[in-house]
Amino acid sequence: MFINSLLSRALLIRQPFHSGVRMSSQGYAAVTPSIIEALIRICGREHVTADDAGTLRKYGHDQVPGDKYAHLPEVVVKPQTAQEVAAIVQLANRALIPVTPRAAGSGLSGGAVPIYGGILLSVERMDRILDIDVANLMVVVEPGVITNQLDNALRPHGLFFAGYPMSDEFCFIGGNVAENAGGGRAIKYGVTGRYIHGLEMVTPTGDIVQLGGKRVKDVTGYDLVHLMVGSEGTLGIFTKIFVRLLPRPTARVAILALFAQVADAIAVVPRVVTAGRLVPTAVEFMDRFCYGRTVESLKESFPTQDIGAALLLEVDGNRPDVVAAEAEMIEAICCELGARATFVARDEPGIERFWKIRKQIPWVLKRTSPVHSIEDIVVPIAAIPPLVAALDRIGQAYDTRIPVFGHAGDGNLHATPMKDPALSDLRWEEKLHDLLKEIYAVTAQLGGTISGEHGIGHKRRDYMHLVMEPAQIDMMRRIKQALDPRNILNPGKIFALNEKA
Repeated sequence: MFINSLLSRALLIRQPFHSGVRMSSQGYAAVTPSIIEALIRICGREHVTADDAGTLRKYGHDQVPGDKYAHLPEVVVKPQTAQEVAAIVQLANRALIPVTPRAAGSGLSGGAVPIYGGILLSVERMDRILDIDVANLMVVVEPGVITNQLDNALRPHGLFFAGYPMSDEFCFIGGNVAENAGGGRAIKYGVTGRYIHGLEMVTPTGDIVQLGGKRVKDVTGYDLVHLMVGSEGTLGIFTKIFVRLLPRPTARVAILALFAQVADAIAVVPRVVTAGRLVPTAVEFMDRFCYGRTVESLKESFPTQDIGAALLLEVDGNRPDVVAAEAEMIEAICCELGARATFVARDEPGIERFWKIRKQIPWVLKRTSPVHSIEDIVVPIAAIPPLVAALDRIGQAYDTRIPVFGHAGDGNLHATPMKDPALSDLRWEEKLHDLLKEIYAVTAQLGGTISGEHGIGHKRRDYMHLVMEPAQIDMMRRIKQALDPRNILNPGKIFALNEKA
């Protein structure tokens, strides 16, 4: 269905637009020449694209592999101000045209894909750091700021944004907030939402509102800020974000520990917290396949023979002696629980060398098997060992390799079923559907859920019922309907279009 839709949209792009209102099968109006002219008046001609097939393809997918979840927009617009965003949303409401907000497009759920065509609204021109407020430990940014660029701007002030995601070199703050992104530091510092204290946003009906601000405490009415955090672009478009900062740690130590067995590696996680009585900054897990393939790809010298799993652990703080002592304790626990080898890095180049292995895993998997499905399951920390064992059983039952990596410190693992090249695309989709249902079902049985940081989008939308009660899903649908009565903003994400409150 999606491939046919892509072909249909591609044919539409090659044809001239016609006057009059055409309605899609979902009841939305098509983007007409008059709509395009109105968008040009709002944003300027150079920031509106409707006739360049290459540009439309670029904005028709995120990082989910393949074309199944891709769909071309009818027009791409790049506003620069909240007023321009509001005008676009108001126009879309009048004309009944869907609007899909998009940050960097680095997501893994199809959340920024315009599955009903319409207007793709990119925030890439809204890329200013507006205010670094050292006195209040706050920074105010526009949604198109790259996370890593923000970190570089904060460094001279001795501050940092602690809720960073793993894709910090290219993802936008706006996308981080829309997905409530997590990352390697989440075990100690938490995810993005912990640090978002205010939002200026455009509502689905085109109003500009500010929620929260630089206040650290605020219980005046409902917590609308954190309703919007993680709403995946379905309840509003962020135009300004207020982020709480922390003092930057002055000391860091990382440990790379290699184990013969997965169970030995996983046993370290609760032991560090209980016996060590400390909270590491990060505890990252890599199974044999992820670790070995990535080390080989990077031409690193770390051993891979007879290594079944690897852990990357980090501690940080402002007292080097305390940080060093905690690192020694963690290394000792790893050795006690069967680590074949441990490596310790005490300076930035060494630490980044370790982290490069972990960060490169998704790209190595992508090169190894272009057709795969990076999942985002999360369970209570104590349930990690049975989850990993269950994933191994499911992989064997479906004769499918399922590499596993992720954030062992907070129970968030990225199980990644990989397509056998001998399988047809149709057979793979059939197998993957059943396989994912089993993965999600066992995750739910262990007290987990289907997404810890990547979001639902439309990739995981039809599996929500496996981990949520109907009443809970209905509550969320009612919120969506109340705030977006015409279902203009990012329709078809989290809920199917035909689902009613």
